[in-house]
Amino acid sequence: MAGTATGAALLGVAAVVLSTGALSGVSAPHDPQTHTIQQDEIADGQILNVISLRLDEKGVLHAEERITFGGGGPEEFTRTFLLREPYDTDHDRLYGVSGLTAQGGDGRPVEVSLVEDDTAMAATLAVGGAEVVILDYRVDGTVSEVGDRLELEWTVVGGYSETVEETRVVVDAPDRPQALSCAAGEPRSSIYCTSSNMGGPEALVAHFMQADLEPGQTFDIVVSYPGQTAQSTLMLSRSWSLTSAFAITPVTAGVFGLLLVVLVGGLVLLIWVRDRDERALRSEARKADQAPVEAGVGGHLRFQPPDNVHPGQIGTLIDEQADVVDITATVVDLAVRGYLRIEELPHERRYSSADWLLTRTGQRGEETLLPYERLLLDALFPKGPQTRLSELGEDFSVQLADVREELYRDMVRLKWFARRPNRERSQWTTVGIVLTLLGGLVTVLLAIFTHAAFTGLALVIAGAAVTVGAQYMPAKTKLGSAVFAHVAGFRAYLLRARVDDIPAERRVHVFSRYLPYAIIFDNVEHWARILAAAGAEESPEQGLFWYRGPQDWTLGDFADSIKAFTLTLSGVISNTRQFRSLI
Repeated sequence: MAGTATGAALLGVAAVVLSTGALSGVSAPHDPQTHTIQQDEIADGQILNVISLRLDEKGVLHAEERITFGGGGPEEFTRTFLLREPYDTDHDRLYGVSGLTAQGGDGRPVEVSLVEDDTAMAATLAVGGAEVVILDYRVDGTVSEVGDRLELEWTVVGGYSETVEETRVVVDAPDRPQALSCAAGEPRSSIYCTSSNMGGPEALVAHFMQADLEPGQTFDIVVSYPGQTAQSTLMLSRSWSLTSAFAITPVTAGVFGLLLVVLVGGLVLLIWVRDRDERALRSEARKADQAPVEAGVGGHLRFQPPDNVHPGQIGTLIDEQADVVDITATVVDLAVRGYLRIEELPHERRYSSADWLLTRTGQRGEETLLPYERLLLDALFPKGPQTRLSELGEDFSVQLADVREELYRDMVRLKWFARRPNRERSQWTTVGIVLTLLGGLVTVLLAIFTHAAFTGLALVIAGAAVTVGAQYMPAKTKLGSAVFAHVAGFRAYLLRARVDDIPAERRVHVFSRYLPYAIIFDNVEHWARILAAAGAEESPEQGLFWYRGPQDWTLGDFADSIKAFTLTLSGVISNTRQFRSLI
């Protein structure tokens, strides 16, 4: 019988009838007046089992079974005892069967072999043809409190190995029974047993009988007694199920509520911090939306970017990563500022790839370069003042890692970021992954041992949120947001700038300085053509001071040449291990 709930339901029906039946001396409704097998009437091949149960005041059930085999028993007979059955959605009910012994009708011991698993114990009796076998054993866990009553519930037969024509059960206790119920048939059946009664008007003991129990079928009984009849011996064990493991309780719901508050609060804070960029754009961007020039020595206009920001710094400020385009733009910037010269080499063969010769000019002022710019300049020229772009190898790859790290440090040194964005992003990603894995482990452990696995999911969700949100963690400082806004204004100007904003004699110089920023803003081809036109107008024979082409090259080819150079250089940088993941 599957737990107390079924027994209580059957008892409810039985109690109504028994309350009048006991007074009038009649049997229960399931007590048909049929002739039962008598000991001396057992036919050959028939089996009769009489089970006598006595409940003591401590709640222990003492059992004696007398199994009679008509015409002699088989060599072996197996009797199964139920040890575990479902109790409620979260628990199983346990029964303990102990002290099992067997003897023949003549008092000689009968060998018993026990095989036990999680739910049942099978006792195989070496009958050896004997006509009678008597079993003695004790059962714990059959008594539980139900309201103000005490209820004895037990599967008296967990299964036989052969059909038993009649099984009788008599239950005695320190007090009189108040109600009873039974079920028999396939496991967890709710079909009432053949008969049951409480012994007439005296109602001293409970009687049950089931005819023709086939192999594997069970026989369950429930008897209700006054509350003080015996001690409760109920034994429960938590049963695992996905539903019970992830039960939503006030505690788990409370944890999720707390998590929701924390996540929403963190999201609001993050939105506020990130919105600082938007607020700065609205108030500061217009200040830089103009030609970035100022009067220099002798009244000549000279280039002056907003906040003196360099191309590589702009790229890192925008996307918070020092990537391929930032390094490429910095190389071109060093060229237009006079620290190196780029010379396009003639094709060695008709279909050979283009190559460029880089020359370090040794211009005064290298010591004033930013640290990452000096490192990059040294990386480009490891063996002397000249190097081919195609010859940049492993040494260049190794030194680029230092360039990238120094560029990140530059962001902090300028107070545009409170901490290095790459390291902060990496740290938060690590925290998120660890929290997710820890949450998964906690969830598994909670699912195995408790009903609070739902709580562990909170850690998993939080960890996943931190992992996904790690890329948004390196928020700029207030100063960084202001510079970012000025950069946005500068970009807006470059997208709509007019050539005649700059005097003709200064266009090559100023537009050359624009070009590295145009690389960052993905507008290089437009400004390369403008620069080529300005150069052709200013000195058609001389060309550009920082970029030279082969013998038959003209400024009309410059736009295609500089585009090819930036793509080739980006490819060289992308092939390095440090930048491969940023492609």
